[in-house]
Amino acid sequence: MTSSVGQARDSRNSPECWPSLPLESWEPTRATLHMWTQIVGKVRLALTPLVNHWWNVPLYVSPRGLTTSPMPYRDLLIEIEFDFVSHELVLRKSDGKSASITLAPKSVADFYGEFIAMLRSQGIDTKIWKMPVEIPDPIPFDQDKTHASYDSAVVHKFWRILASSSDVFHDFRALFIGKSSPVHFFWGSFDLAVGRFSGRRAPARPGADKITQEAYSHEVSAVGFWCGSGNVKEPSYYSYSSPEPAGFSDYHVAPAAASYRKDMGEFILPYEAVRTAHEPAAALFDFCQTTYEAAAINAKWDRAELERER
Repeated sequence: MTSSVGQARDSRNSPECWPSLPLESWEPTRATLHMWTQIVGKVRLALTPLVNHWWNVPLYVSPRGLTTSPMPYRDLLIEIEFDFVSHELVLRKSDGKSASITLAPKSVADFYGEFIAMLRSQGIDTKIWKMPVEIPDPIPFDQDKTHASYDSAVVHKFWRILASSSDVFHDFRALFIGKSSPVHFFWGSFDLAVGRFSGRRAPARPGADKITQEAYSHEVSAVGFWCGSGNVKEPSYYSYSSPEPAGFSDYHVAPAAASYRKDMGEFILPYEAVRTAHEPAAALFDFCQTTYEAAAINAKWDRAELERER
């Protein structure tokens, strides 16, 4: 007889958990949502103290979308959540009050105006830098009338992929007893990621800015999901090691659809290969594990001290 836990694990492989989402099917919505998440993410950046590797700034997958998690504001705790089920942006406060704005087709400038007005109506006055980051040709949020798309059906699919991927990433993270990042969503690069650390400091990167130096101050193996951009025009999983050890790119990783991209310095696994696998969750876990081994073995991590027995 299959246990309820076993049934829950098996259900992760249902097609509903891994919907199709070609980049071209939602690129205008993705670009708009990227800017919206940056606006909310910058409030989190403004209200939280620096945590190593900027772990205080990402968002987190929630049962309904993406959330800031609780943040301090004066004598309150507040939380802001993108609800991709009812398609609202919801502000919750520890005094029991809440407010929301509708997620629907509207420009970044209009979203920014509504968002700031909602915060102020609830007594929250936080200044953020209005310029987007990590994108080409940025437009200040309050001036961006270019990005104005929101397809609720595809956004829900996007959240479903994040939720399924996050589930596997948490399983992978649980087997590591060394320093590990949360499973978190970086609104700058618009990707979901988790990192494992060897415990050793990394060499300083010549010419890198302070943000990059802080992010990669220690030796790390990271795996993540993003929707595609640049030379990768499809949603994909990625894995890299920083600094990259000799032999990393030659390591045999799984599943077979994964490959090393020299131009990126990363292993890439198309999401479509995971989605269509017999057991998508297992295929993704194999990618997480084998790309980590490519880093840990070749960089000679002390695996006996860092890993929990499987």
